[in-house]
Amino acid sequence: MDSNTLETSMAGIKSAWGPLSTEVVAACRGHLEALLKAPSSEPWLAALHREGPANQELYRDPEHGFVLLAHTEATGLYRPPHDHGRAWVIYAVQQGEIEMGTYARLEQPDGKVRLVKRGATLLRPGQVQAYLPGDIHDTSCVSGPALLFRFTERDLKKEDQLAKQVTRYVEHDGAWTEGLL
Repeated sequence: MDSNTLETSMAGIKSAWGPLSTEVVAACRGHLEALLKAPSSEPWLAALHREGPANQELYRDPEHGFVLLAHTEATGLYRPPHDHGRAWVIYAVQQGEIEMGTYARLEQPDGKVRLVKRGATLLRPGQVQAYLPGDIHDTSCVSGPALLFRFTERDLKKEDQLAKQVTRYVEHDGAWTEGLL
């Protein structure tokens, strides 16, 4: 069977896998950067470009539990500030441009929480961005359709549904605050 860039990249991540460390994140980033260089003629990538799925699982590791998803996003699609609970995530942009903002969580003397935006990074094709457990960020597609890959070190649907560890924020009176979703 012929190997493709997706299979090669996932095998590379699997071989470098271990507890969260600078080295593991760097290895995963490197393999995702290689994935972004896949020729558009590879059938899996050609299908993503042709079909433009909003959310499609590309790989789930049966041993370690990490997941690779593909997302196609239209210009203007905005995902409000959130974190990924105990999980760490790497976003990789294959096509289009995604702006990713980062936030600090501040607790007020009255116990209410609000976010302060630290800044934003524009990710272009071939670029990746890692977020560690608890990092708060938002995403906005500024040039689409964008095709991005989201690598998560665990299944975030399970993390959200079972462990209730994912935090989402809502805008209230012009400020981002913890939401009750």
